[in-house]
Amino acid sequence: MIEQEPSFFALTIIVPVVNEAKTLLPFLELLQPLRQKRCEIIVVDGTSDDDTVSLASPLVDHVVVSERGRARQMNAGALSAKGDYCLFLHADTFLPDDSQWLAQLHDQKPLWGFFPVSLSGSHWLFRIIEKCISMRSGLTSVATGDQAIFVRREFFLELDGFPDITLMEDVALSKRLRALEHPLIMPLSVKTSSRRWQKKGIIKTVLLMWLLRLGYFLGVNPRRLHRFYYG
Repeated sequence: MIEQEPSFFALTIIVPVVNEAKTLLPFLELLQPLRQKRCEIIVVDGTSDDDTVSLASPLVDHVVVSERGRARQMNAGALSAKGDYCLFLHADTFLPDDSQWLAQLHDQKPLWGFFPVSLSGSHWLFRIIEKCISMRSGLTSVATGDQAIFVRREFFLELDGFPDITLMEDVALSKRLRALEHPLIMPLSVKTSSRRWQKKGIIKTVLLMWLLRLGYFLGVNPRRLHRFYYG
């Protein structure tokens, strides 16, 4: 267990985006109540060629423009953050009611943690998938980016942030953090979009995810995995 100095509590929510103009406004509008509770919101744009930056600017504390790449964008956001914690949030993932988890974070002051996940789709297979994801992450202390990983900023920066890889940066960071301290897993779930499962097929996507994790475990270069996943 790492000893932590007491400090002023504040949270920075870091959202990496690329060409999210069509969906970004309703997502950011839902985050506005958090700005009244000492929460800073930073959108990190990976050189979008649409109206992402102009749409985001009135609804966030800062817009940071970064070289494209989720790990690089999130690291750039953390360098600009002022909060005690950085929470890394995908633009298709929605946080639960803030009153409970914010209070728990304030009271327990963990080194890091994440949320269980629920999926937006209504298909019965999504209920099984979300339970399996949450169970696996709870047993292994390894979270994916869809689970809104949060880290004390000072420790995140000491670790040099997410490794500069194109895929599995969330898994790599989780493994480094779990060696320091067991994560705080919030009781409430985040809800993430099931669009990738619906687009590529539910079973096909599940198999693809497991294949990617197996490849990473066996030492396949993340760039090759990224090309395999995104084409």
